[in-house]
Amino acid sequence: MRSKKHPSLNVKRNENKIIGDPSRVITCLHMPGERGRVHRIIQRILNLPDMAAQKLLSQTMTSFSGRHKNLGHVFERHLNEVKGHIPRDVKLSHVQRALIGAYFTKEYAIESAALFNPSIVPHPDQSGLNKGSLRFVMSLRATGEGHISSIVFRSGVLDRHNAFHFDTNSDFVETPDLISDRIYNRSLFQRKLNEMWAGNEVTDYVFSQMAEEFTYNELMKTMGTLYVEPQFSKTFQDKTFEIICWLADSNYEVCFHPDHHISERVIFPVSRNESRGIEDARFVQFLNDRDEPIYYATYTAYNGVTILPQLIETKDFVKFNVLTLNGKAIQNKGMALFPRKIGGHYVMLSRQDGENIHIMFSDNLHFWQESKIIQEPKSPWEFIQIGNCGSPLETDKGWLVLTHGVGPMRQYCIGAILLDLDNPSRIIAHLDEPLLAPLENEREGYVPNVVYSCGAIIHNKELVIPYAMSDSNSGTATVGVRELIGCMHSVA
Repeated sequence: MRSKKHPSLNVKRNENKIIGDPSRVITCLHMPGERGRVHRIIQRILNLPDMAAQKLLSQTMTSFSGRHKNLGHVFERHLNEVKGHIPRDVKLSHVQRALIGAYFTKEYAIESAALFNPSIVPHPDQSGLNKGSLRFVMSLRATGEGHISSIVFRSGVLDRHNAFHFDTNSDFVETPDLISDRIYNRSLFQRKLNEMWAGNEVTDYVFSQMAEEFTYNELMKTMGTLYVEPQFSKTFQDKTFEIICWLADSNYEVCFHPDHHISERVIFPVSRNESRGIEDARFVQFLNDRDEPIYYATYTAYNGVTILPQLIETKDFVKFNVLTLNGKAIQNKGMALFPRKIGGHYVMLSRQDGENIHIMFSDNLHFWQESKIIQEPKSPWEFIQIGNCGSPLETDKGWLVLTHGVGPMRQYCIGAILLDLDNPSRIIAHLDEPLLAPLENEREGYVPNVVYSCGAIIHNKELVIPYAMSDSNSGTATVGVRELIGCMHSVA
């Protein structure tokens, strides 16, 4: 398709769509009601005769074991979530343990509502490829019942012509194991508490008992001792404990089975601040000070009332660290990390005010204190707001940034700007008109008239853009990098 707005710019859309599959289901904890109801459900299970219990478990396993790997492990995990409701004098049989776990388990169709807002990065394993090909990992925002969002993955190969060859999806999907006794850094934890204005004499006392590296269980044990033998006002202590626990639970680690396919992995909400969704992850392959690749993703945690930017860290897409971001500049949505430090600083684009594109610099990845506006809405197609569409991409001409703009009738379009390589606060060129606007067959969906991306990639001199169509499904497009930059207007 040749753009009417940019007659020399050939934007090619792939006809194939990436569509959600309602048969892809995960297992989740199912807690039906208040504490007393949980107790009554368990008692009914315990009252079942042995033969009836065995028959019920066999029927359950026959019905569901073909839909999930290691269903027994899932039941044991969910049994542990309700074990506090089981009478202490009861010794459970194997069948009773599994049945209790089954009753507190449900299936959730992660992609039944939509599969959208993709980002793409190089796969950690680039071995065994044909010349000119690149193996990739694509993340997408999946939504199901209640519009709860999670992160799912696809993998495949871009060939030398930038044609997509997706790996076959597994029939199974799974959530990871939560590493229950993760390790924390005392100085970092205390600094985060101080950034939250939560540091006080109680936190000073608690962390004076901690080594520089401490575990979750050690933290809970220390607070438990202080709870039994209070050193401060009980109300003051309890309020402080609640904040400490919130921060500990919001910085967590999960791990998938390394032998399972990447398309089986689902990062589903874990902490309270993301209980209603993990939204719009922007993955980037980041090179650290030793030029070693590590993957980061900024995302929006949503609890049904408030939003909170957070960070994901992984080296292999098997183990993921989920971290809180702190500082006065951590607000609103749409944060995107640059793929390397610039001038010794981490750099990130953001949209603190919900309207303009900001830039931030920091000497610590966890803390961001100040931001400044580098772009405001100027063109009619972006009068309502602008933001980034993923992390900047480095070219010899500058940092290429895909942007989104919102215009009349809340139509979302994708544009582009170019930032100075050494001073990314300075825009050196921009497109006057959208690079991608919704086509007629892309306008219908959960949120009509939207094209949107959370991250592109440069391969074989082309910009490869995975993008969402009206918050329902996704597609891909390509355009020559040189042609794109050549169509930009320089900024004086």
